[in-house]
Amino acid sequence: MLKHITSVVGFMVISFGVQGLSHFVINKAHFDGIGFARADPIIALGLLVMVIQGVVMSLALSAWRGPAASIADGVVVSLPFGLFLVAYIALVEPSKYAVPSVSSWLMVEGSAGLIQFALFGLLLGLVHKNL
Repeated sequence: MLKHITSVVGFMVISFGVQGLSHFVINKAHFDGIGFARADPIIALGLLVMVIQGVVMSLALSAWRGPAASIADGVVVSLPFGLFLVAYIALVEPSKYAVPSVSSWLMVEGSAGLIQFALFGLLLGLVHKNL
């Protein structure tokens, strides 16, 4: 159970770190230009999503590799989940909403998602290998 809790908390920390840095520092102008964004996001929903995603990936690695999990296995689990989740954000959202620049949207969301899920994959594998 400790490995799943640690994995979920790790996913939340990495997600906040990567996405927060992207939203509020590196790509601040990009996000400020989005007219449909909430001025005050509903943080509880974002936290719930992170918990669900972290649990699913942790359980998937545990079911697939069990105690034999390696760091590479964590990446093998995390990156496809990330591709699945980020594909919607990066490709579908700009097809439905009037984003300022579709190409900028793809780059910002795609790169942040890749970094987020790659880093989490390393952490996921490390946690499952050692706990």
